[in-house]
Amino acid sequence: MLEIFADLHIHVGKSAGGRWIKIPTSSKLTVRNILTEVIERKGIDIIGIIDALSPLVLDELSKMVDAGELILYSGGGYSYKEKITLILGAEIETKELNGGLGHTLIYLPDIASMQQFSKVMSKFIRNINISSQNAHMTLQKLIDIASGFEAAIVPAHVFTPYKSLYGSCCSRLSHILSDQAITKIAAIEIGLSADSLLADRLEELSKFTLLTNSDAHSLEKIGREYNVISLAEPSFQECIKAFRCLEGRAVKANYGLNPRLGKYHSTSCANCGKNDINIIDSKCRSCGSTKLVKGVADRIEEIADFPVAKHPKHRGTYFYQIPLTFIPGIGKKTLAKLLKNFGTEMNIIHHTSKIELTAVVGEALSNEIIKARSGGATVISGGGGVYGKIVK
Repeated sequence: MLEIFADLHIHVGKSAGGRWIKIPTSSKLTVRNILTEVIERKGIDIIGIIDALSPLVLDELSKMVDAGELILYSGGGYSYKEKITLILGAEIETKELNGGLGHTLIYLPDIASMQQFSKVMSKFIRNINISSQNAHMTLQKLIDIASGFEAAIVPAHVFTPYKSLYGSCCSRLSHILSDQAITKIAAIEIGLSADSLLADRLEELSKFTLLTNSDAHSLEKIGREYNVISLAEPSFQECIKAFRCLEGRAVKANYGLNPRLGKYHSTSCANCGKNDINIIDSKCRSCGSTKLVKGVADRIEEIADFPVAKHPKHRGTYFYQIPLTFIPGIGKKTLAKLLKNFGTEMNIIHHTSKIELTAVVGEALSNEIIKARSGGATVISGGGGVYGKIVK
């Protein structure tokens, strides 16, 4: 079995022709730039581009296939330069009867199946060229449609206060989904503001594999969260087997932010933006406002089955992985120096020794990198759309 790095939630900002796909994102976030960034700087093995529902993206990918740049695996997914695998996905917004909005990732094996799925979804989505549009349907209906395409269905960033399953739509899957629909869910993406210690306080999540992905809206953010997956080959069907823990395939580990670094971890005041909240009175201690953005930690506390996590046997280990750009003292020039000497971010984060790091960036900064790698960094919690911070 191969053990590979996978980030399965990366957005496309603009098409090759300069038309917007995902707003707001970086205009540099094109398909080609993503592939180049992943090979030259990130060192990730499988990526999921989740704006492939757009005909603009599908047209660009088709041209790359015709040019021989993308090669379809027999098990689905496309090899690029024999270095990385590209999985096609779509992020779709649904609306429940209670008004709650949720985002779900739909993965398909090839361009042909995504083209057919896009054609069907265009009947419900006003502008199919633009990413993450409201499909004017419930998650139940989306699952009914997507399962007809043998898709891998993954609810996205499920605890965030906006546009997520538990943050906006329900406190239990059974409240909005049939038993059959629940079985169609391949895995659960937990989002930047949660980890398995939080997610595994919900009993119903014990049956699912948990995914940690970057939800990258810029090239720099690719790989800020990722998974280590055990596969026979880096293909779509192998990923599905890993999600469902079949034939020895599995998600062996999640590498994610300390959830306190996530921008929705703590409840914050919508008026002044501070996290100094009296949860009992639902009031900001700083300004007295009762207009709050409920954080992931408090939402999980509200709906949890267990006071502490109960991890199922199949659960991979969760490692706190702080992206290099979060570490104080690492700016663009220092990062460029690190990449020049050690190749990719995955190599710097996982393999480069302290001695090697010290020789390039000095002892003080190498200590910070090692501290971040080992989970020893001091973190100030984020909330209300503002990321947390690492302090020395």
